[in-house]
Amino acid sequence: MFQPLGFEQRSIMTSLGRMVYYTNGASPWQKSEQKNIVKENLVFLHGFGGGSSAYEWSKVYPAFADFYQVLAPDLIGWGSSEHPARNYQVDDYLTTIREFLVSTCPEPVTVVASSLTAAFIIRVACVHPELFKSLILTTPAGLADFGEDYSRSIFAQIVSIPIIDRLLYSTGIATRESIRSFLEQRQFAEKDRIFPEIIEAYLESAQQPNAEYAALSFVRGDLSFDLSLYIHNLKTPTGIIWGKKSQFTGPEIGRRFAQINSNAIRIFEQIENVGLTPQLELPAVTIGLIRQFMPLLAT
Repeated sequence: MFQPLGFEQRSIMTSLGRMVYYTNGASPWQKSEQKNIVKENLVFLHGFGGGSSAYEWSKVYPAFADFYQVLAPDLIGWGSSEHPARNYQVDDYLTTIREFLVSTCPEPVTVVASSLTAAFIIRVACVHPELFKSLILTTPAGLADFGEDYSRSIFAQIVSIPIIDRLLYSTGIATRESIRSFLEQRQFAEKDRIFPEIIEAYLESAQQPNAEYAALSFVRGDLSFDLSLYIHNLKTPTGIIWGKKSQFTGPEIGRRFAQINSNAIRIFEQIENVGLTPQLELPAVTIGLIRQFMPLLAT
């Protein structure tokens, strides 16, 4: 898998298998004179979709490696982590994300997360607020929010048909052409921001053994839920970034979340002319906003 300079691969065991993560454990981020310096942890969690992995944040998290111990995992079923052959459910990710944080972060931590995983993090924070210092989320959505359930869509129904689902994955998701088309038409606002490395990183993840299980669970809507039913319980200081041209979930959903719980959701920032993943499409802007948010959420 792709990993930035100065980052190394480590892993922990979860109840569903080995979860790989990337951390700044090598030069230039780790020097001999700094061995005894304990850095505050900062966690980056990727969203879901064909070929998703920690690569999604790899143009952002190195900018924080000098002052933080960055932890960027491939979630179970994605990237280099284990891919159990199972139909994944929401509780699988609520549990394994919590297990990762408990195993790697002895103190409350700031978590940066995107899309459906950001919605999972909100649910984990509602039940275990002691694990978190703050949340910075891009396009958090449960994909069944305010009664608009993605799993009832025609595509989700088609993908629920046995045999057809595997065929669609192998021919319509896990190919270079399919990934390029999805990024251009659905994920990015401007296709000229997509460069070959992005496509290759998604393709490598999508073609891992058993990668279809997590991806199809996501595409079928098995992982969808109505975040609006939970967000009022959030107490962790939270900032939200939302691409105006996010096709699956528009910024009006994020504003409704912020209105439900303005005490916790202190910042809502809409980015013009960007799609679902500003961290890939405009990484420098995303870095700047994260840096801007962190002190504001600490007060």
